[in-house]
Amino acid sequence: MRFSYTHHMPYTGVTEAGQDWPVANKQFDPKLGVEMFQRYIEDKIYAEQAGFDWIGSNEHHFSPYGMMPNPNLVGAVLANRTKRAGILQSGNIIPITNPIRVAEEYAMLDVMSGGRLIAGFMRGIPHEYVAYNVSPDESYGRMAEAIALIKKAWSSPEPFGWEGEFYQFRAVSIWPRPVQQPYPRMMMSASSDASARLAAEAGSSAGFLRIVDFESTRQQIKVYMDRARECGWTPKADDVMIGMNCSIAPTYEEAKEILQAGQKYFFSVLGGGIRTAQQLVIQKTRYFKDKGAAEKFAKKATVQREASFDERVEQGLIVCGTPEMAIQQIQRIHRELGNGRMNLSVKIGNVADHHVTRTLDYLRDIVFPAVRQLGEENDPAQAAE
Repeated sequence: MRFSYTHHMPYTGVTEAGQDWPVANKQFDPKLGVEMFQRYIEDKIYAEQAGFDWIGSNEHHFSPYGMMPNPNLVGAVLANRTKRAGILQSGNIIPITNPIRVAEEYAMLDVMSGGRLIAGFMRGIPHEYVAYNVSPDESYGRMAEAIALIKKAWSSPEPFGWEGEFYQFRAVSIWPRPVQQPYPRMMMSASSDASARLAAEAGSSAGFLRIVDFESTRQQIKVYMDRARECGWTPKADDVMIGMNCSIAPTYEEAKEILQAGQKYFFSVLGGGIRTAQQLVIQKTRYFKDKGAAEKFAKKATVQREASFDERVEQGLIVCGTPEMAIQQIQRIHRELGNGRMNLSVKIGNVADHHVTRTLDYLRDIVFPAVRQLGEENDPAQAAE
């Protein structure tokens, strides 16, 4: 089992975000922002010392939910200050960004890191399209075409032109080219049927990050696996990544108290305006290809809000408790889903940074050594077969 660490770099200086979106930036204190950026960067770098295999950065706009409108800037710092860990860019949000710019910046990160880039291609959450004035109706079409264009830009040794439905370029020849050839390893979200198929078609690893129950996730993995085989390749265990929130402490009660408070802040303060914008986009656009996908998205959000914290831990949807409990929970997740990689989010909402560091230390010293052997099977998603 390998592990990825994602830190959203939230601005936790707000006490009430309200329901409006975009969130007014008058609440941003630049001095506090400087302190947070410095602390968060050090936290991401420490994740390598804590034994994480990848360090993730992602893209969000117009709210205190995350202070990384361009995660590649953060990735460049990590590439310079780490030696071993993969640089996981789990944005960029491809449909709202110039794909040639993404190809160039990702190639730079791959060269700067000595070939450690994991190139994340994300469709983003619905409200991001409003931020950059891009039609959500076009998200899947833009995503598929942009990925094809980026892969060609990475792998073509000669200039080429591109005349697509959404993108037109007279001549493309990026400098530098990436170290990893023909192109860097890719990671895409596979949290809907359409996204799972798209990840498989692109030859990408897949992240299943909105887990509401094991059965629906197994079905999602099966969609990904089946489409990959139809496209002529078979993902390995390491291509299936499951995302979880994580809190570890000497007792379950303490770990629960810390994470539960952080989640409350995350949803009620940081997520208030985002939910308003998401609902409007989903209702008034074809961000999802069909009504069924939109209903599944809404159901996942409802399940996450309505289930109690203890119920979600019992169902295996959160890694929380003592180090020994975390080991058992990770073993169960692998047994149920057959994954070879997990993405752990520890800085949830306003969880105190010293609690984050303590969880990382528990993971390094106790949890990781006990679960490293998981996911070494040749067939990655045995539970989904």
